[in-house]
Amino acid sequence: MLFIFFILLFGSFIQGASGFGFGIIAMSFLPFLFTVKESTLLVVSLAFVLSVSIALQLWKHIKWKSLLVILSAAVVGRYVGFLILSHYGEMDILKTFLGIFLIAVVIYLFCSKGPKPGKKVNQTWLPITLGFFGGLIGGIFAVGGPFFVFYFLLIYHDNKYAYSANLQISFLVTALITIALHGINGDFSIDFLGSFLVGLASVLIGSRIGIRFFARLSQEKIKRFAAIVVAIAAANLILFG
Repeated sequence: MLFIFFILLFGSFIQGASGFGFGIIAMSFLPFLFTVKESTLLVVSLAFVLSVSIALQLWKHIKWKSLLVILSAAVVGRYVGFLILSHYGEMDILKTFLGIFLIAVVIYLFCSKGPKPGKKVNQTWLPITLGFFGGLIGGIFAVGGPFFVFYFLLIYHDNKYAYSANLQISFLVTALITIALHGINGDFSIDFLGSFLVGLASVLIGSRIGIRFFARLSQEKIKRFAAIVVAIAAANLILFG
């Protein structure tokens, strides 16, 4: 439980300070203790609480119109992810797939140079594509954040508060969809409650600390430090998961 607490504390701090990262950090380590399905359900449930906590603090910066297309596609992706996780979530091979995807995220984090100022952003096929795959990967592995990060960095590259606020609403809505679908399907157990309560304390504390550092810390340094941690965990998942 102490291990779970500190992993989730670190993940929620990273998300509070940079806008995303909770799912990536948590899913890099929790599958060593649980199945991918159990890990995903715990992380998604806590991500919902975390996103609500951060979104309330950044509420005035939300740009609702920019959310419509990408969230519509994300909801469809989440439903497909729910079907896959329900049927294959107990299989250990998913840990290998998760490790491979996390390595891909690390490569993106290290290689991404950020959006070019003044570049026109497509408002149809791009948010539909990114929203669907963000919802799909998030529904299976709880790490769909990079797809939403990419899109909101493109349209809010000069407004980090709008970027983070819209990101949290995306996480909030997609997490709620997953919780509802798995709740209806009866996938939550009594054992889940203990881990959730430990995680709840972690995310409330970690996000508060992260938000305080949001205006001060270099997002680039936070991103690279988190990428190194994820790379180590991803390699372990592939080799020993």
